[in-house]
Amino acid sequence: MASTNLFLIIMTLIMFTIRTCNSAFPSAILVFGDSTVDTGNNNYIKTLFKGNFYPYGEDFPGKIPTGRFSNGKLVPDFVASLLGIKETVPPFLDPTLSNDELLTGVSFASAGSGFDDLTTAASKVILVSKQIELFKAYIVRLKGIVGEEKAKRIISESLVIVSAGTNDVVFNFYDLPTRKFQFTISEYQDFLLAKLQSFVKELYDLGCRTIVVAGLPPIGCLPLQMTVRYVDPFKRKCVEDQNSDAQAYNHKLQKLLNQMKALLPRSTIVYANIYEALIDLIQHPQKYGFVETKRGCCGTGLVEAAFLCNPITPTCAKHSQFVFWDSIHPTQSTYQYLAENLGLEAFPNKLLHNHSKSF
Repeated sequence: MASTNLFLIIMTLIMFTIRTCNSAFPSAILVFGDSTVDTGNNNYIKTLFKGNFYPYGEDFPGKIPTGRFSNGKLVPDFVASLLGIKETVPPFLDPTLSNDELLTGVSFASAGSGFDDLTTAASKVILVSKQIELFKAYIVRLKGIVGEEKAKRIISESLVIVSAGTNDVVFNFYDLPTRKFQFTISEYQDFLLAKLQSFVKELYDLGCRTIVVAGLPPIGCLPLQMTVRYVDPFKRKCVEDQNSDAQAYNHKLQKLLNQMKALLPRSTIVYANIYEALIDLIQHPQKYGFVETKRGCCGTGLVEAAFLCNPITPTCAKHSQFVFWDSIHPTQSTYQYLAENLGLEAFPNKLLHNHSKSF
């Protein structure tokens, strides 16, 4: 596993960048997206896409299945902790949410979500664009607690994380190819990016100024995608065309975010390159303390996810050695590794040089 020192260095860089660009230190974290950042919102809506039962949460503090689709914490939890904001990020829909929790930020994300309306048509989870409505409700509650001016300041100084897009491509183009009848993969990427652009602009218009947008992971290396492509479980390997598509999307995303940053005054819009971090881990697991990369820890690890990964499903003995918890979602150890690498792509050598001179 990458060292704790690396984690501290990266998070220091994030804090330094926010201070430099916005002259403020983040006291809150706001999260939008899918199951990679949903800390439990789906517990409170009518959907089959839930993770509030064992073995999910086996390694979470108190061994509680919170609704996170992993055995423990997610990237926003690690980021919030290292920034000194809080140890975990609660879901906005939690009815027991305290004022203090609201002041320091929440997750609006919903497992199974995406940018394309079609992605959530059957699951009835909260579409990314609809998460804006939750955010507006959050702003109203925030103003009621601290007043309008302080609420605006909290939002403008918050660190915003957006992580979505995988479900769109997997559900609508690869496994259930409904969008293939309308788009080429390049056209579908442009369709999704147009929706992402509108979403980020709406966040900006509502007062957000520091926004981190995650790219797509190596989708072809998800255990489920390998299972779907290869009938023989002993010949499973990463689906290279799906990985190439993810890289093409990420290239377009990075270009788009740079354009948006130039057009939106006083904005810090950061591209998080999770693809390179995760593919390096998958290709060189021993370097990071991992062993198994082709199947999840839950059950056979080939198809189990959500309700198929349940209290009667056996799990692997050494959780931390598995990259994936189920056939789709990473383990807590992988999420910590990804959090450690957050910002490596976003902060260039010039910033590293300036940072080293400032200490």
